[in-house]
Amino acid sequence: MKSLHPRNIHNHEYDFELLQQKCPDLQKYILESYGKKTIDFSNPEAVKTLNKSLLTAYYGIHYWEFPGTNLCPPIPGRVDYIHHIADLIGNTVQAHVLDIGTGATCVYPILGNAVYNWTFVGTDIDSKSIASAQKIVNENSLEKQIHFRKQTNKEHILQGILKKEDAFTVTMCNPPFYASEEEAKGANNRKSRNLGNTAVRNFAGNANELWYKGGEKAFLHTYLYESSLTPKASTWFTSLVSKKENCKSLEASAKKLGVKKFKIIPMHQGNKVTRIVCWAW
Repeated sequence: MKSLHPRNIHNHEYDFELLQQKCPDLQKYILESYGKKTIDFSNPEAVKTLNKSLLTAYYGIHYWEFPGTNLCPPIPGRVDYIHHIADLIGNTVQAHVLDIGTGATCVYPILGNAVYNWTFVGTDIDSKSIASAQKIVNENSLEKQIHFRKQTNKEHILQGILKKEDAFTVTMCNPPFYASEEEAKGANNRKSRNLGNTAVRNFAGNANELWYKGGEKAFLHTYLYESSLTPKASTWFTSLVSKKENCKSLEASAKKLGVKKFKIIPMHQGNKVTRIVCWAW
């Protein structure tokens, strides 16, 4: 996989021999294409098993189960965010990280702890997602490194979560992209057609993962504003941003609010381009 962060160990093609050894269940999903091993990426179970094998082989995660209604995050792309954040704060820093919307898979906390030994507090509005994430933590003996807090008001992001004594090194987030369920389903259907099938579960996700009233832009501006109310709670606040124009809008608002530092970090993952916005008070 080209264009990933230089420290990302997934910069090369998948080592299916190693992955099969670490996760024998992967064997039944492996196909031969043009003399190379691969999987059917339109098959949600194959995709999930591949990512489980990566977690086992490279990150020491031996249990990673979650409901089929939740998004299955691609490990190479998720760990890229972790590496870029490490560059931002200094990759020797023993960071304490707030992960907003940690989800049922707990993917950022388990990766950040495995790669850099960071400690995490994960938040979510969904009790079932927190329960799933907690089981992943428990089964991998990470109870001392990863904790959770429930957000009880879906309109808020940081309010109701942060405590007076909080002093995070960095806050991270993979925000909902869509403004409504209809918009999310439309994008889901387009992806399925592009794959030539109807495997919509490959892009499954529950409401809080996929949409937020007003979409990504509204989410980001709420996040920025709420960070201004507790500027000392975290040295850096960061988020993934899918739409380039939302970066410009957020930067303009950040300047008005008095942000001291604002950075945009591009992330190139194959043909896909996304970015991380970062600000500090």
